[in-house]
Amino acid sequence: MLLAAGWTAYFLRFKTIVDLRPVFFEFSLVKYSSWLIALALAIILIFAIAGLYSLRARRTWLEDSIKIALACSAGVMLVIIAVFFKRELFSSRFIILAGWVLGIIFVILGRTIIRLTRRLFFKTGHGLTKVLLLGRGQIADELDRFFHQRSEWGYQVVGWVREPVVEDILEFLNQNRLGVAELDELVMAEPDLNKTAKLALLDFCNEHNLTFRYAADLFETQTSKIRVETWAGIPVMAIQHTPLEGWGRIFKRLFDIIFSALGLIILSPLFAVLALLIKIDSSGHAVVGLERVGEKGRKFKLYKFRSMVKNAAQLKKELLSQNERSGPLFKIKADPRVTRLGKFLRVSSLDEFPQLWNVLRGEMSLVGPRPHELGEVDGYQKAHKRLLTIKPGITGMAQISGRADLDFETEAQLDIFYIENWSPRLDLQILIKTLPVVLSCRGAK
Repeated sequence: MLLAAGWTAYFLRFKTIVDLRPVFFEFSLVKYSSWLIALALAIILIFAIAGLYSLRARRTWLEDSIKIALACSAGVMLVIIAVFFKRELFSSRFIILAGWVLGIIFVILGRTIIRLTRRLFFKTGHGLTKVLLLGRGQIADELDRFFHQRSEWGYQVVGWVREPVVEDILEFLNQNRLGVAELDELVMAEPDLNKTAKLALLDFCNEHNLTFRYAADLFETQTSKIRVETWAGIPVMAIQHTPLEGWGRIFKRLFDIIFSALGLIILSPLFAVLALLIKIDSSGHAVVGLERVGEKGRKFKLYKFRSMVKNAAQLKKELLSQNERSGPLFKIKADPRVTRLGKFLRVSSLDEFPQLWNVLRGEMSLVGPRPHELGEVDGYQKAHKRLLTIKPGITGMAQISGRADLDFETEAQLDIFYIENWSPRLDLQILIKTLPVVLSCRGAK
């Protein structure tokens, strides 16, 4: 499909639209094809790294499509970098853009055909994963219902053993004249089963080459982000606070550096105008540095366009009794400390833009929990300390879900969800949703 997309882009440029846009350079099909084959192999390698060839993965069509789009985009970046370093005149931007778009469309189309074909095979009973369900109770009922309703996942429940012990499994197989070799997986639906019984089932599965799955208990669902290391020959599991580790952290940092630098350069004329207007409107510095608490409790100076009078910090003590927010945060709707221009800056969120400098310095990220003052952090409950696991952000889950309209507990829960479920896609979704929220001024105070 990648080769088909590349050749389609070539013929569109050199055969179809040549009358609309004349060709000023020659690029033979043979030479082009050699580049295309090398690029297709590189993108296939990216697909493999992204897990797109994992047969056991159960992804939705949308999840698959997003992974394909990202992988193809990475391939296009390789082309751009190659052209840059080769310093050859390759003026056909159309081929690059058309190949990129067509590559995504063609691969998604090919995978959709495969997905529909596989579903057809599943419905006719071919290629099914045969499952023996173990246990009783609500979880077992829900899993049984799921397997029967989601036929496209390719699971077939061959039986249901209420008591999850090896003896009962063997008795069931014997009564139904089934061999262990006819099974593919055991799915144990009793989270509270004791350790000895679990190990016995695991041994049974290892002996007969079966996949063993089991419903996680409450502790395991809270500690699903684990890293396994070997100490003195003993496997030791470290519970991670967030998936934002390793390459994820590197990716997020590079993303922050690139886009904060671009933002500072592009918005510098606007910064100059706002700074001048702030100085005209009221006395004091145009940009202020406010002490905030960041990752792992580290203090830093958060930069904002000044939206309050100079002595705002001193006046806050007199206004504490008027606080309208529950929890440790301080917020009042008609804050008398806010200047005339400051009201506009806050509603439009323009006062936040200097934080791009904090992002570039590595004190903040584009996306993350909002940073709070030291006094507010002192009022955190134990669960709220999770907010200090990663760098604070300019925008985040709370900002696209209600901003100042949210109570602190809801805001904290949203930010903790982000920390536990971080992904590049989630960052991108939040950034895209931030713009309409800011333009609508929803929840801004």
